[in-house]
Amino acid sequence: MGYPTVFPTGVTLYLPDRAWSGYTLLQAAEVGALLIDPLGREVQLWKGLQGFPNKLLPGGQVFGSRGQRAPQVAVQDQIDLVQVDWDGAVVWKFDHLEEVSDPGQPRRWVARQHHDFQREGNPVGYYVPGQDPLVESGKTLILVHQDVSNRAISDKQLLDDRIIEVDWNGDIVWSWSPNEHFEELGFDEAAKSVLRHDPNIRPAGEGIGDWLHINSVSWVGPNKWYDDGDERFHPDNIIWDAREANIIAITSRSTGKIVWKIGPRYDGSEAEIQLGWIIGQHHAHIIPKELPGAGNLLVFDNGGWAGYGQPNPGSPSGKLNALRDYSRVLEIDPITLRIVWQYTPKEAGFVQPLDASRFYSPFISSAQRLPNGNTLITEGSDGRVIEVTDDHQLVWEYISPYWGSGHLSLNLVYRAYRYPYSWVPQLPKPVETPIIPLDKTTFRVPGASPIGRDRVTEVAGVQSIREDNDFCLITEPRNS
Repeated sequence: MGYPTVFPTGVTLYLPDRAWSGYTLLQAAEVGALLIDPLGREVQLWKGLQGFPNKLLPGGQVFGSRGQRAPQVAVQDQIDLVQVDWDGAVVWKFDHLEEVSDPGQPRRWVARQHHDFQREGNPVGYYVPGQDPLVESGKTLILVHQDVSNRAISDKQLLDDRIIEVDWNGDIVWSWSPNEHFEELGFDEAAKSVLRHDPNIRPAGEGIGDWLHINSVSWVGPNKWYDDGDERFHPDNIIWDAREANIIAITSRSTGKIVWKIGPRYDGSEAEIQLGWIIGQHHAHIIPKELPGAGNLLVFDNGGWAGYGQPNPGSPSGKLNALRDYSRVLEIDPITLRIVWQYTPKEAGFVQPLDASRFYSPFISSAQRLPNGNTLITEGSDGRVIEVTDDHQLVWEYISPYWGSGHLSLNLVYRAYRYPYSWVPQLPKPVETPIIPLDKTTFRVPGASPIGRDRVTEVAGVQSIREDNDFCLITEPRNS
């Protein structure tokens, strides 16, 4: 799929009568944490605050990081996780996970945080009526890295995605390491063989196996399944997903056991077959109580390339052996695995299968359920954030104008969040003026106006235009 060199950025569409209006927080590439209003106006920038991801707190405070370890020595390790106020002053921080000696740096403590975290009071990090995250106290659930050796998986050094809880003072009060639960993950013998030989080796240091690449973690939170007696969905349990392994799972906080799981294969039951393969997914979580769809699993199913198993023409080694060139946002009943709601290229209005890849982000990305039933979707690799209704109408669209540098010379948005105006008392509520989409058939850059109607010349003998097998063809002219 070709990519235009010039295209609109900022907010390109806004229908306030159908959107759930509020402020949207996202990472503006290397610039900082950016807050925009529904019209795309930049109302606050926390310059230099990195976001993996950024999250807002009531009162106009925001989470982020003040730096990342060099990629030559670590894979996506953040130096710290900080909470800063409206003026950028640090209110809380965590950095005492591991003391390291990186080349060119003094010996220092680092958080090794990556991809996700949650603050007590809210299980998912986005707005939920009646479930505000704590601002001045509480535990924080954090996804961090640790280097481990586990010969049951591979003789190579492994990058493990440890999940920890820390108290307000930064002391670790709970911890869980997935490498210790390898046999619970459900890998078949073909996948285990691939992992033994190449557990997704990354070039950091002397090479390390990023074997799971967990990219989201949240508390299950209060839900109807637990209310009905299903202990797997205890509110304190932890739901996470592993991008490289195509796994979504729930870990019991009390026992450490994996108590619910889908993947790494999607052919173990008729329900899994009907669900279809979830590949390289991001941001799997249980929709919280008080939101439409509460209790269901919401996930951005990226597609792209992920998984371990039998070799195939797209994966001669068996690594990254599941492939699909489009994305899906899925809302799934976690008991039956039935798809309750989805947003795929079909719902986006693209011709199948010719241009299915027009809704496609093979990495990063997210989905947030809004209080009115709409869904905020981050199509991250294109820097595109959209809001769609339950019946799939596009009611808000934003294209990031911020581009990274180096090997990430893209306008990536890792994950965007929508929050209510009331969480930012520093700002007046904006006027919600509709933005109507440009007419793509007539819009031109300056100096490239469409031809005037007085200069249209009709071609003699052309009979008609018809559709044939989804292609638009001009028929042969009439015989004279």
